[in-house]
Amino acid sequence: MHSNLFRPALCAAAFAAWACASAALAQTTAPAPAPAAAPAAVPAAAPTPPAPPAAQAMYLRSLAATCANCHGTNGKAPEGAAVLSLAGLEKGYIVAQMAAFKSGARPATIMHQLSKGYSDAQINAIAEYFAAQKR
Repeated sequence: MHSNLFRPALCAAAFAAWACASAALAQTTAPAPAPAAAPAAVPAAAPTPPAPPAAQAMYLRSLAATCANCHGTNGKAPEGAAVLSLAGLEKGYIVAQMAAFKSGARPATIMHQLSKGYSDAQINAIAEYFAAQKR
């Protein structure tokens, strides 16, 4: 029963010991060096090397896969689907339609929202991928 009376005191003593040790360590730490008079010029970043072809192909397939729910695997919509197959369409046509969805010039149920999630470079890559697919 008496041991419960000493727990707060032990906790306080342990905290005090930690605080003292931290303060002592802070006092023995060497001061930070003085800042230089003028910051050195930051060198220009080296250009990012292109990704290996296999990585580029995987990235392109992953972008195109986001269209599969509606437009079918590899852009081939099922027979009789209400949506257009993207496979084999001209790259320029796909890019123009995505731009129209993105700007709101072409009405849509969902494409105006989806198209805003892609950069122009991603849209070009997706369009190039589907243009290369057989119908």
